[in-house]
Amino acid sequence: MRSPFPGPSGLRIKSPDLLVAESGADLEGNGLKRSMGLFQLVCFGIGAIVGTGIFVGLSDTVAEAGPAVLVSFVLAAVTCVFTAFSFAELGGAIPVSGSSYSYAYATLGERTAFLVGWCLLLEYGISVSAVAVGWGQYLNELLGSMTGWQLPAALSNPPGDGGIVNIPAVVVMLLAALLLVRGIRESARATAAMAVLKLAILVLFCAIGFSAFRAGHLTPFAPQSIAGITSGASVAFFSYIGFDAITTAGEEVKNPRRNIPLAILICLGVVTALYCLVALAAIGALSSDQVAGRPAALSLIVNKVTHSTLGGGVIAFGAVVAIASVVLAVMYGQTRILMSMSRDGLIPRIFERISPRTATPVAGTWIVAVLFAVPAAVVPLDVVMNLTTIGTLAVMAVVNVCVLVLRRTRPDLPRRFRVPLFPASPLLGIAFCGYLIYGTGLATWLQFAGFLVVGALVYACYGRRRSRLVQSPDVVRPPDGGDPAGAVATAPAMAAREG
Repeated sequence: MRSPFPGPSGLRIKSPDLLVAESGADLEGNGLKRSMGLFQLVCFGIGAIVGTGIFVGLSDTVAEAGPAVLVSFVLAAVTCVFTAFSFAELGGAIPVSGSSYSYAYATLGERTAFLVGWCLLLEYGISVSAVAVGWGQYLNELLGSMTGWQLPAALSNPPGDGGIVNIPAVVVMLLAALLLVRGIRESARATAAMAVLKLAILVLFCAIGFSAFRAGHLTPFAPQSIAGITSGASVAFFSYIGFDAITTAGEEVKNPRRNIPLAILICLGVVTALYCLVALAAIGALSSDQVAGRPAALSLIVNKVTHSTLGGGVIAFGAVVAIASVVLAVMYGQTRILMSMSRDGLIPRIFERISPRTATPVAGTWIVAVLFAVPAAVVPLDVVMNLTTIGTLAVMAVVNVCVLVLRRTRPDLPRRFRVPLFPASPLLGIAFCGYLIYGTGLATWLQFAGFLVVGALVYACYGRRRSRLVQSPDVVRPPDGGDPAGAVATAPAMAAREG
């Protein structure tokens, strides 16, 4: 029988078979239910991606790159494409809720997996705070166009932009949590409806923007040269964060080995094409100087083109819905990752508790909502976005490494999708992630390094000692009583390997 802990001595590696067996065992009891089809999964992915990054972050990307924002979006998309291939292969091979955390556990060991999960607090937890921050800007734009009244800037803007406490950001997070605890079927339906609506709104924006297109607005094309394009790509990357949330639904998707890879590739293709069209329409309708750094930029552009606040109000409504759907989808992903880490004993057990009535992690969802509402309310948006970007890029680099390792250690593992041009594709994914990390700047590097140090200390002091991979002397088998290769773990064997 194959060892459940392949790899270098001293690494606590949980085999893919054991991960899948545990998730299957959980589904036999009061666990998660497979209720999401391909359409719902694609809508969930689009719901997780399209939001603050394009509705709010576009103006920041233009400020860095000028009209070359198109190149920045393409560069960020290329980075995502290579990593999306890796996510697609791993999501089909290991269809569990832990996403990149679980993939790292199966290939690089427990310590690396914990740090990946720690970084996912940035990609999902902190990013949901950043997404929520942008909600108040468009909510005010919508209120202004409909009623002529707006919330006070002190209570609706992020700190550093005239705000003190961002109340709308807190409200949208609590509303998302309320919907999530009602059940995945209700959440998936709401996400699907919101995804269709915001795609329609962005297509409408493109139609309006191209009606006022001026080719002269594209010159000079790259006022900040390559440095501006690189910096802009790092900012634009935030617009793509969330496509990997599809893999966090691994235990709630019908036919996950087929639908997860397919949904990832469909989502990324649709979103990339849409972003490039929106960026081109925006800078074609107004000059980059007029767009750069402006809050609620898409509404501003429509108002200028139509000479009316009505069109801008429609765009603002779409943005309010879009950003709310991202909060919903990303918060969902965070709770499922924490559930997987809790199931492994690396964080407190409260995060793995599933309500038998709604089949959702109710306590974990409310904890996430309350905990990350704090940075949404009081942290400046640029700080939150930069940390989210570098944390996500680091996780994506690890996911590409996981594909390389798993191909070597488990070539027999069933894969419905295989990375094309292997090993060039994951290697290019790692290189592009490193290139965009370089573009985030020294201050963000130092903040991220400090964040990793804290994570390493938390693992050493809490996670390592409470890991169930070491503590449990019981044999872990799949529900049908079978014994897949690698699905056996005992404390004595583990202790011997740890030496």
